[in-house]
Amino acid sequence: IHSPYYISLSSAEEEKRENSIQYLVDCAKAARLMGADRIVVHTGSCGKISREEGMALAADTLRRAVERLDELGYFDITLCPETMGKINQLGDLDEVLELCTLDERLTPCVDFGHLYARTLGELEGHEACVKMLDRIKEVLGEERASRFHSHFSKIQFTPNGGEKMHLTFDQADFGPDPEPLMTEVARRGWSPTFICESAGTQAEDALTMKKLYQSAL
Repeated sequence: IHSPYYISLSSAEEEKRENSIQYLVDCAKAARLMGADRIVVHTGSCGKISREEGMALAADTLRRAVERLDELGYFDITLCPETMGKINQLGDLDEVLELCTLDERLTPCVDFGHLYARTLGELEGHEACVKMLDRIKEVLGEERASRFHSHFSKIQFTPNGGEKMHLTFDQADFGPDPEPLMTEVARRGWSPTFICESAGTQAEDALTMKKLYQSAL
């Protein structure tokens, strides 16, 4: 389940951060009814504060959210901070991994399209995939890294802002290409959860990813 987009873990306003925790509790209630066990959450943006201040606030809110969920008995629900596609948003890979060190139950939602877009196409290809997966393993350990959560789609970006819009696999002007990632995940024997977020062709492109993965096994 994806939590509301208006959640801001890094808001400088305490009321907004407390509301964000309550929204995550509401998501946990829905997740329990649906049989879901993971909640994807955006980390927020910096606004008028520094990235360091934003990260400190996001970490505090996330820690409190985990504690609240535990108090209410949602021990089986995992929060998944997501890597973001816009340059001014919190949520590059290192920032998300840092947040996930707060609690062993936290699992990164690595959106490879977002990372491609916020780096203006730099994180693309097999070598980039190896480095990103190695980094997840370095910070979280092999076991946690092997079951990370993930979104994947091709994403158009702009030079100044990063992510602009999601595309389909048939659109070739922008990446990332799913084949290198599927090949490397299969080689490692990892079993992450992939959610395809292509623009209107989620089912078709998810099947393409599945076939690439199976072919690489």
